[in-house]
Amino acid sequence: MQQSPGIQGPPPGCPAHGNVQLYGPRFGSDPDGHYEHLRTLGPSAPVDIAPGVQVELVTSYDAALYILQNPASFVRDSRRWNALNEGRVPEDSPALPMMGYRPNALFSDGAAHARLRQAVTDSLAGVNELQLIRQTQQSADYLISRFSTDRLGQAELMADYAHPLPLLVFSDLFGCPPEIGDRVIVGISGIFDGTPDADQVLGGALAELIALKRRRPGQDLTTRLMEHSAQLTDEEVLHQLVTLLSGGTAPLSAAIGTSSALILDEDWEPGLPVEDAVTRVLWNYAPIANYAAHYPTHDVELGNRTLKANDPVLISFAAANTDPRLAEHREQLSAKAHLAFGAGPHACPAKDAAFMIAVTAVESLLNRLPDVEVRVPFKDLSWVPAPWSRSLVALPVRFTSRTVAPVPPQQQPRAPEATAPSAPLAPAPAPRPASMSASKPRAGLFSRFLAWTRGE
Repeated sequence: MQQSPGIQGPPPGCPAHGNVQLYGPRFGSDPDGHYEHLRTLGPSAPVDIAPGVQVELVTSYDAALYILQNPASFVRDSRRWNALNEGRVPEDSPALPMMGYRPNALFSDGAAHARLRQAVTDSLAGVNELQLIRQTQQSADYLISRFSTDRLGQAELMADYAHPLPLLVFSDLFGCPPEIGDRVIVGISGIFDGTPDADQVLGGALAELIALKRRRPGQDLTTRLMEHSAQLTDEEVLHQLVTLLSGGTAPLSAAIGTSSALILDEDWEPGLPVEDAVTRVLWNYAPIANYAAHYPTHDVELGNRTLKANDPVLISFAAANTDPRLAEHREQLSAKAHLAFGAGPHACPAKDAAFMIAVTAVESLLNRLPDVEVRVPFKDLSWVPAPWSRSLVALPVRFTSRTVAPVPPQQQPRAPEATAPSAPLAPAPAPRPASMSASKPRAGLFSRFLAWTRGE
């Protein structure tokens, strides 16, 4: 594991300097040092997750597991959030999109959670593993084909590979037609980038997708959600799709990027399988670093702290997984005992599929570019200065230029519904007068990917 240089200057969290700040360049440059300091304060401590937003952060593995597995005392419905209800959370806070209530399985409890969770779990169970591997390989081949012919033999793998690959896989799993898939990718990418109106772009695209599947069902995740016995409304289907996208794509990007950097680093032991690299990332560089807000239903004593009812308690998966108290037991623990996928009733329902995608993505990169190597040592790479995820800012690599041609997967052809819907769910803007100079908009990422698979 990367050694932390420690936090320089006044210790964050001391009374004279307020709470530890889990955001900004200082945190991004040394997250492990921050977690190390927080552990000295007990199993949990107050931190600022964003300017003006205080939460209790759990850094102990045992305490995290206790909370995750105790839904009677710790619930997920953020409409309980005291500070938010009292107007003490800034309206433009970056914490709101991550912690604000949405009608999905992630923010539900009890019977409501069980109903939505079952629909998602059953729908994911219908994904064919071999087809998922082929989809991932084909997405990887396409992305590598875009940068592998660079005459200098250089690329930046986060932007060119790790970020877009899960978006292509999910668009295909959802059964998106080309144009809708383009807008789904633009929308979810914009949400993570803070682009204005990205929510509306994503919501509009998914609403059109659901309307299309109502008319023409397909063999895809969207249709399975809609046809599930739980009888989800279109709005509920939309919010589960958003949850799958947001909870799946960004963490997968982080896992693919960090695993690639780790296995390409000179300190990596040759011959170890890719699975070992991904597992090490899940333990030591949890892609979802600090999340899973819980709200105590009553005051709870935890160590020397009192967790007040309806004040948010966040789980630091990153700190819990690297809890020094685990060191003496790591050899006895299962390789899957990490909390990177959560635990308890809200554990990630797609953890096996996510692991498979990450492994396949890294293997595809190594197979297609066998001499690829990093241009910056792992220890010198920079991390995104955000509290929610542990993701590399950039991963520059070099390789021998080559051409990667499309290899059609051995699977059934895409269903006929993969055409633009004839009538969107929401009213379309008034058409502009025809013009001789009008040009067709440039196809988006998903459209170009599908065209490439057809050899166009």
